[in-house]
Amino acid sequence: MPKDEFFKTYSPRQEALTRAAMSHQDAQTRPAAASVAQGAEALQAYRIEHQPYYRTVSDEVELYEAAYSVRMPMMLKGPTGCGKTRFVEYMAWKLQKPLITVACNEDMTASDLVGRYLLDANGTRWQDGPLTLAARHGAICYLDEVVEARQDTTVVIHPLTDARRMLPLEKKGEMVHAHPDFQVVISYNPGYQSLMKDLKQSTKQRFGALDFNYPQHEVEAEIVAHESGAALEVAKNLVHIGERARNLKGHGLDEGISTRMLIYAGSLIARGVAPLAACRVALVRPITDDPDMRDALDAAVTTYF
Repeated sequence: MPKDEFFKTYSPRQEALTRAAMSHQDAQTRPAAASVAQGAEALQAYRIEHQPYYRTVSDEVELYEAAYSVRMPMMLKGPTGCGKTRFVEYMAWKLQKPLITVACNEDMTASDLVGRYLLDANGTRWQDGPLTLAARHGAICYLDEVVEARQDTTVVIHPLTDARRMLPLEKKGEMVHAHPDFQVVISYNPGYQSLMKDLKQSTKQRFGALDFNYPQHEVEAEIVAHESGAALEVAKNLVHIGERARNLKGHGLDEGISTRMLIYAGSLIARGVAPLAACRVALVRPITDDPDMRDALDAAVTTYF
């Protein structure tokens, strides 16, 4: 058995990564350097220049870095507004990789992800979709709330999320081999799962997964204070209200008050809005129209303000 390090660590994924790296290196030594430069320019708008604020809760940063080192596709699961998107932004900044974000919806087609031919004054031209752009030039592609997309749309990511790491462009007759830096990240809220809105097992099993939830009281108060500019004591009171509302999930509320909503309320208070009015606008009114539930939440607000 050769003593080469590659053979010691051989796996289909490693082979695909090595093949893509060699292909990328060959492309740089050929006259295609202009296209590489164009790719770098195309991704410049997706680079995160400034460090996003993210408060680590557990070992999620280390686990994600390990997953990225082997280009494992990642799935982030957690309730609305708990920090999944901010985490991806922070990791893209930390790894110094461009981040292309796609907000998934039920009207999104495979062409919206992969690309399509467009008509212009000179005839037709091909335009890469966000998934193709990321795979071709080496970015992290983040599919936010992926279960909102139709299942026949999300299956286009399958060949990119296994050992093949390739994307067939059937309309163009081209096979895109993923850049060595490319990674797919998806997120969704398991609380919204249903028989009609869930990922196929064939999709789920291509990903590693990280669970997210609302942080513990002290940590969440620190986040709310930092992001909103409100005093720490105000932030702690807002978190108390949020925790009370989350206890009502499934008992009149479909979803609890998120960290994002607490930051909104804190921002209004920091700008001089009365706490009761700020909580009514940012916390109570957006989350329910039920009069009894609004009265219950208003009572929780008056307890702390």
